Parts: sequence; structure tokens; C-alpha cells
Amino acid sequence: MTITSHQNQKLKEIRKLRQRRRWRDRSGCFVAEGEDLLSVADAQGWIAIERYAAAGSGLPGTEVEPSLLASASGLGSGTRTLAVYEERWADAPTGPLCVYLHGVHDPGNVGTVLRSAAAFGASCVALGPGTADPYSPKAVRASMGAIFSLALARADASQLPGEKIALVPGAGDPLDGLWRSGSVYVASSAKVLMIGSERDGLPDEVVASADHVAHIPIATDSLNAAMAATIALYELTRRMAPE
Repeated sequence: MTITSHQNQKLKEIRKLRQRRRWRDRSGCFVAEGEDLLSVADAQGWIAIERYAAAGSGLPGTEVEPSLLASASGLGSGTRTLAVYEERWADAPTGPLCVYLHGVHDPGNVGTVLRSAAAFGASCVALGPGTADPYSPKAVRASMGAIFSLALARADASQLPGEKIALVPGAGDPLDGLWRSGSVYVASSAKVLMIGSERDGLPDEVVASADHVAHIPIATDSLNAAMAATIALYELTRRMAPE
């Protein structure tokens, strides 16, 4: 049966999941849109709670009149398919390589960090206080499917595994200098990259909890969180790779 009513209860719930973090937190569910994202979810073994497709598209799922599906979508051009999934949270952050985000407010940055973390083989992304919801629509889209392949954990700095490296603009050693000086031996233990917001950075108490403080040498004042994380992950993982 094709959904043809704007008042359909399922479509109302999808709009709430897209628009309200409180609703996602209460239900433990989130929405992913588009054929590419849903294909990644399928490949990673995620089973949708509910799946919808535009009538006549030939895609799997409950058929919805196309204009109604577009009205439930968060994409400007609408979508041909979307699905509702249950959020997954690890009990604790894990190594050997973890990215910790503290106070990263922008969900687009959070999603991009997830994408970079997956690209460089990180085992986990830990979400600290003040960090945007990784299951928000903007973060899910920016992750380009990494949301379905990475372990996510809620944590504070005291719960992080292994050797902690805090990125602080202009402070500590240049990031590549950690390896040259021998102060960090990359194969010795699990590593955590600690990233703060572009505006405020990491709080002093979080920096104080780190084993090492480093910066990325640049000509301007700062990079946004996603760019900093990407550069640092590249630098760290190329050192971790076996000779």
C-alpha cells in the first residue's frame, strides 16, 4: 500500500527524528537518506527498522507518494529513499586508534571527522561534552556512510584508552616533531587524538590530562576541527603503518 497522506503518523515521526535531538535521544533512532547511504548501511549489515521509497522508483521499502517523501526529507532536492535505524553506542572508547571530540558543536564537522576517522582506519570516535549529535541528519550526511562502520562512544577525557595527544593551536611540539624527538613511539600503545572546537579549543583540564600536547604548524590562527583531525590522522597513521 502506498502512503498518500501528509498526516501519516510514520512520516510525522520521521520529521521529528530529523528535527529534534530530544526525540532521537528518547527513541534511540535516527534517519538516513539517499541510496548511497542506505547502500553502505546494507553492506555493513545494518537492518532498518523502517524503510521507505518513492512510489515508482523500484527501490525497496514502503512506497510513499514522491512529493510526500520529499516533504519528510531534509535534503533540499528531496530523496528517493530513506530509512530509520537504531543508534549504536559502544560501552567505552576502544583502541588502537581513537579520536576524541570535545565541544565540537557543528554537526557537519562531527560527520566529517567520522568520515576521516574511517578513512584512516580509526577504531572509535569518542564524543565528549558539548559535542554535536553524530546521529543528526547533517552529521549522518557529512559522514558519507562512516556512521555505519565506526564504533561511537560517549565519554569524557578520563575514560579514554591509551596514550593521549591533545591538539592545541600554537602549543606543545609540532605534530611531526613528536615522532622526531622520540617522545611518542607510535607502536607502543593505543593512541587517542583529542580535538576541541575551532573557537574554544580543548579546555585546560582536558589538555592537562593528555600525555602529549602538539600543534599543526600553519600560517594562520587555526583550522576547523574536521581539517585538524584529518591532518593529524594522516600524520599519525602513516607513522603507525608497518615499514
